[in-house]
Amino acid sequence: MDKIVNAMGDACPIPVVKTKNAIKEIGAEGGSVETLVDNEIAVQNLTKMANQKGYPVQSEKLEQNKYRVVMTIGTQTEPETEKEETEAVCIPDRRAGNTVVVISSSCMGEGDDALGTVLMKGFIYAISQQDELPATILFYNGGAKLTCEDAPTLEDLKSLEAQGVEILTCGTCLNHYGLSDKLKVGTVTNMYVIAEKMTQASLIVKP
Repeated sequence: MDKIVNAMGDACPIPVVKTKNAIKEIGAEGGSVETLVDNEIAVQNLTKMANQKGYPVQSEKLEQNKYRVVMTIGTQTEPETEKEETEAVCIPDRRAGNTVVVISSSCMGEGDDALGTVLMKGFIYAISQQDELPATILFYNGGAKLTCEDAPTLEDLKSLEAQGVEILTCGTCLNHYGLSDKLKVGTVTNMYVIAEKMTQASLIVKP
């Protein structure tokens, strides 16, 4: 038996609860549950739940603000789940309004590039540890190198992305540095979107 769950617009833990209910309806027969959500936080929450239960899971972005998460349910019977367990699955949304971080260099500050590289890595880590996260981080010019293969900032940026922070890198900049096939976190964007994000931001942070 296959089930489709529409959790578009639902806040945590509702997508998880709806998916769990669909799994229970499938029961011993087994099948798949496809859940539609509108944000990456929900994708991460559902993936976490599937991993906890041992269900094979796949996710994909269908379009802007629309994601699909598909779990394959075996023939095992799902035990009753306590409310506390469901709530523990949820990753809190810590994004702060429409704050945008703008990074235009792989180094922070001027004077010594080696020191600047260390400072930038520390800055991105510090951003990931804030109580309130930015909505978007924009990378352009030399900053584009920080979202690519072998960058020392990848782990922290992937953590930010998993918590719903939008990571956007200038495509023209990737082309200029020969990094078009090296992007490892976030998505490619263009100058129109960069300008739009900056002009619509409630706060811009630029290290």
